Amino acid sequence: MLEQGSQAPNFSSKDQNGNNISLSDFLGKWVAFFWYPKASTPG
Repeated sequence: MLEQGSQAPNFSSKDQNGNNISLSDFLGKWVAFFWYPKASTPG
């Protein structure tokens, strides 16, 4: 668990178009994360 104010670890994922992206791609820029924990699951 991260503490408030600590740096996020670098990670990679796919964007909405299927392209690989990494947090380090945005070094020096503001980044906001928004996701749905149960997105793309039945129910």
